Amino acid sequence: MLVLPAPMIVALILGFLFVRSLLAENRPGLFSALLALCALQSVLISLAQYYGIHQLRFVQPVTGSCIPPLAWIVFLTTAVRPFDPQRDLLHLAVPAFVAFCTLFVPEALDVVVPLVFAVYGIGVLWVLRAGADSLPLARLETGNLPRLIWGGTAMAFLISALSDALIGVAMLTGYGWIQPTLISVFSSLVLLWVGLVSLSLTLVGGRDVQTAEDPQPSLAATDLAATDPAEDAALMDRLQALLESQQLYLDPDLTLARLAKRLGVPAKQLSATINRSTGDNVSRYINGNRIRAACARISAGDSITVAMLESGFNTKSNFNREFLRVAGMTPSAWQVANRA
Repeated sequence: MLVLPAPMIVALILGFLFVRSLLAENRPGLFSALLALCALQSVLISLAQYYGIHQLRFVQPVTGSCIPPLAWIVFLTTAVRPFDPQRDLLHLAVPAFVAFCTLFVPEALDVVVPLVFAVYGIGVLWVLRAGADSLPLARLETGNLPRLIWGGTAMAFLISALSDALIGVAMLTGYGWIQPTLISVFSSLVLLWVGLVSLSLTLVGGRDVQTAEDPQPSLAATDLAATDPAEDAALMDRLQALLESQQLYLDPDLTLARLAKRLGVPAKQLSATINRSTGDNVSRYINGNRIRAACARISAGDSITVAMLESGFNTKSNFNREFLRVAGMTPSAWQVANRA
């Protein structure tokens, strides 16, 4: 009876998901590349650890060290800022340095590879520390879910670094026989998590293409943050007028970055103003407008599904969560109460 090791099973799952991602529409190519890299790493681990192809152990550190930088670039370019080749391609130096260590200083790999995972994990957590509006390119419809998912990815990287440290301790203390088990369990879980993350539609940002209608605020304005209540009130009036006149909240791809561009202010200033004025983050504020629009549609006779889609929501789970928060009851309960 053929028994496949855990890393090979994970590789097969990730390979299947990779094919699905290629067939899906509107999936950023970087997500598919990350999924393919995780599948490849699972195959290499399985072949080297369980099928005796030990030469692949010289390849594993290099391919493994590609995962955190690629995940970091995916994180930034789908949630924080547009792709910047001059900045983002510099991360190719990480696997290049690991390749150098593999060839000339292999004893350094026990420190370098875990450090790569730890540094990028901490980097993601550092960006997320700003709170709910730390991801200006994330679709506001998704609420806090992108932040939670990327936080989980950062923790997966830290767990991977910890597992490498445990393997080193096991080798030094004469428990090297548990190395295959540690690699199988921790690597499989981390790779599977990152692979599944790359399929999440929640992480696909909105269409934030700069146009003449979406002016970029000047550099001088970027550092300004309104603290005067009168300035906050004026910006909130402009925001609500824009939302009501153009009904931007009905667009499921609306993001903080795009909304700030339309108002000609920095995203951080808009986020801070909404927080000070309403006590909500931008996502909750916009979703409040969407739920009120959905309530009006349901009251007018539309079905819950039609009201959901026409009010700017893509997923039923997000819609139900926000409806309960804003209206204090489920959509079906609202429908019954307002059609009685």
